[in-house]
Amino acid sequence: MRRLRILLARLVSAPRSWLRATARRQLLEDEMEIELANHLENLTSDLMRAGFSEKEARRRARIALGSPVVHKDAMRSSLGVRFIDDLTADLRYAARRLSRSIGFTAVAAISLALAIGANTTIFSLAKQLLYERLAAPHAADLRLLAWNGTRGHVAVHHIWGDYSPYGEGKVTSASFSYPAYLHLRANNREMQDLFAFKVTGMNATIGGSPQRVQTEMVSGNYYSVLDVRPALGRAITASDDAVPEQGAVVVISHGLWERAFGSSPSAVGQVIKLNEIPVTVIGVNPKGFTGAHGTQQSPDIFVPMAMQPLISPHVGVSSLLADSNEWWVDVMGRVKPGVPDATAQAALDGQLNAVVRATMTVRPKEDVPRIYLRDGSRGLFFQQQTFAKPMTVLLTMVGFVLLLACANIANLMLARGTQRQREMSVRLALGAGRMRIARQMLVESLVLATLGGVGGLIFGCFGSSLIPKLTENAWERSEFQVHFDWIVFGFTAGITILTGILFGLAPALAAARTKIGSDLKESSQSVTRRRKGWGGKSLVGFQIALSTLLVIGAGLFLRTLASLNGIDVGFRTDHLLLAEINPPAKEYPAGKDIQLHTRLVDAIAATPGVEAVSPSWIAYIANDMNRTDFIPEGEVVDREKETSEDFNVVGNSFFSMMRVPILAGRAFGPQDTATSAKVGIINAALARERFPNQNPVGKRFTNDGHNNDGHGVKSTTDRITIVGVCADMRYSNLRDEPPPQFFMPFAQQTEVGGSLNYLIRTRQSPEAIVPLLRKVVQQQDADLPIINVRTQEQQIEAETQQERIFVAMTSSFGMLALALASVGIYGVMAYSVANRTNEIGIRLALGAQPRQVLGMILREAMWISLAGIVVGLSAALVLAQLIKSMLYGLQPADPVSLIAGAGLLIAVGLAASWLPARRAASVQPVEALRHE
Repeated sequence: MRRLRILLARLVSAPRSWLRATARRQLLEDEMEIELANHLENLTSDLMRAGFSEKEARRRARIALGSPVVHKDAMRSSLGVRFIDDLTADLRYAARRLSRSIGFTAVAAISLALAIGANTTIFSLAKQLLYERLAAPHAADLRLLAWNGTRGHVAVHHIWGDYSPYGEGKVTSASFSYPAYLHLRANNREMQDLFAFKVTGMNATIGGSPQRVQTEMVSGNYYSVLDVRPALGRAITASDDAVPEQGAVVVISHGLWERAFGSSPSAVGQVIKLNEIPVTVIGVNPKGFTGAHGTQQSPDIFVPMAMQPLISPHVGVSSLLADSNEWWVDVMGRVKPGVPDATAQAALDGQLNAVVRATMTVRPKEDVPRIYLRDGSRGLFFQQQTFAKPMTVLLTMVGFVLLLACANIANLMLARGTQRQREMSVRLALGAGRMRIARQMLVESLVLATLGGVGGLIFGCFGSSLIPKLTENAWERSEFQVHFDWIVFGFTAGITILTGILFGLAPALAAARTKIGSDLKESSQSVTRRRKGWGGKSLVGFQIALSTLLVIGAGLFLRTLASLNGIDVGFRTDHLLLAEINPPAKEYPAGKDIQLHTRLVDAIAATPGVEAVSPSWIAYIANDMNRTDFIPEGEVVDREKETSEDFNVVGNSFFSMMRVPILAGRAFGPQDTATSAKVGIINAALARERFPNQNPVGKRFTNDGHNNDGHGVKSTTDRITIVGVCADMRYSNLRDEPPPQFFMPFAQQTEVGGSLNYLIRTRQSPEAIVPLLRKVVQQQDADLPIINVRTQEQQIEAETQQERIFVAMTSSFGMLALALASVGIYGVMAYSVANRTNEIGIRLALGAQPRQVLGMILREAMWISLAGIVVGLSAALVLAQLIKSMLYGLQPADPVSLIAGAGLLIAVGLAASWLPARRAASVQPVEALRHE
């Protein structure tokens, strides 16, 4: 026990002594001086008592005591502070060495800063898109309820929300009916509580200004379960969510508070209109809170769920709160401590099965949806499907850039290390250890990496603020921000240290292997040093391989963007303006909405500068789509077979205005009215699919099945006569070929049931008539905003936005790779020429021509380049298969991209080695021999 106590005392006292010595260094130095002086005085006194004179006694005492420096070093070592002294000395020496080589330091630091800055920027973006959590306490405890079922056989037929594939033959969604939510919450025992929410767009009038806002309808326990308290005012409570009349209150986002109310505390208590329903602002959310829907951008207004029948009545049934067939709300909850997810999931699944069978009709061969729990800490997390693969590609490419920069600097430092061999030999001869030499080189590398890391942090901060601007479009407000926080700072610091070790390890090992004897000679092995250059050449080859990979990747994405931009969409896009109007259903129910839009079409058509206008239920090339049944007359309906097709409802002037030719029959005209026989037009693709080798004009079809669109198209058994066949045109996006599609006239519809797009052909610049359009709409309804105003060309640019961002980033990486590769080739060839000066002089003295020397150096550089290009091409062919789904119009083994990338690297290799080759060819034999 006594030994244990002594050991514990030492374990405690040693760190305490080290901290004291480190924190109070000057006191330690003073104490060592006093202690040594006392020892010297005591020895001197003892010798004087032995009979020596004072002078002789002091001389003998100093000899007996030994060097004070040695004693001080021993005491520093025993306290563990010697390492700090050595490190400080190494840092000072490294700073002096780097300051003497300003050119090398600048090139290396800038290269590292660009590479680290690129990594920091992409990491910040990936963190924000894929790893950011909801701004709620203990977000990791949140679980999102979702369900899955067999495709085509699930009992849920009407979904207002997400719906996507889920493995083989299954589909999934996070949308539930409101009665199902109430049942799950009332019978929940395994989770703390469940809350419901739904994000949708609405019209708002704030301070007399109409605008479109994102609104999140929430259950009364939303804020309490999330444990979020408003920054101003109060939250929505259960009493607000009891009945619509009592719940005419809203909480606004911090962003809307700043924009619309100037951050004034008087915002609380003000009345605004939401879909023309007066509501009172009762609170302001805290800054950074984005709701439960996602982490990227906050909805503007939060409103009690009980308000849904008033502010957002649905097509067919105004209230969804009692509708068991419409699945539309998202449900989230918190897990109870100690309850496994599997237990909670099983219990909730049983409750869902019970409520579905009690409130819905489950047909034979249909499945009841099965509940499963998803991580809710990131909301619905739609961005995972969109950005997971692109972010992986960008992080991989930017990691290659960092590796390339490390290889480049390692090569330059190896060259500098060779020039410092005599210095290292002298230090070894004077007693320095090899580990001490290696540590000095590593410290220099880390100092250089720190310079690059500081620059990278600056570049990363700039890049993080630039990226949100790249994601903006011409007509939508975006609050997307890339947060530059301590996690990003830690990431930058981490890769700075890692890169410093990575590129400093090889020079450190090379310096530690220095031979003392041979390297002290004046001309040590200057002729045979050529054999030692393979390390640097291998690094250059590695750089060229990585550069080839990055350049080819950038080329593939550039060619993809060019292919998308070259697509013929099937209609004229110039002088075409798109706008959207979404009248609230409560003010404009079925019939009245048709009248409103008819008046607006006529008023817009009469506006100066407008050539033609057509209503359209979808905007083209906007990821928008409508599908409904298309059943040719006489065809037997097979419910196991897909019968729905893409469709659109358009005005009479649509085809002439869009310059879409009618291939057979006629276009819609004034004879097609609400009381006339129903007509339709199909495109050539639908004619080929449903009426092969036939003339479809005059044939009829019905729309009597399930309706999959978001508008008010009613299923009907009326026969619709095909009066024309039009040319194909791209529909939802650029990547998909023109799908089979049919059209119905707007004049024959009885309701819209949602937003309506206006396609406007102008005689002048489309932007010039926007103020006139707003005035026209305001004259019809002062609370009705015109939204999403943009040109068709801007819409297509937005469709290719991800590709354009990808091209911008990958092209930047490719150019940086080319710059680093050229520096690497130039550095290794310049160093090779400098080391072979006497060899080149002997060749020239023996009759070699300068052009032969020039060719010899260029051939050497070319072989290095070709070896790296071959390796890079092989890697590119393999890795390109992983991004095949991101390409369009070309294969991963695209010969143009491969040949162009290889040719560019060859040109860069020749250009970078040209100056060293010319320098070698201009060597004078006499000077070269005198050099040795």
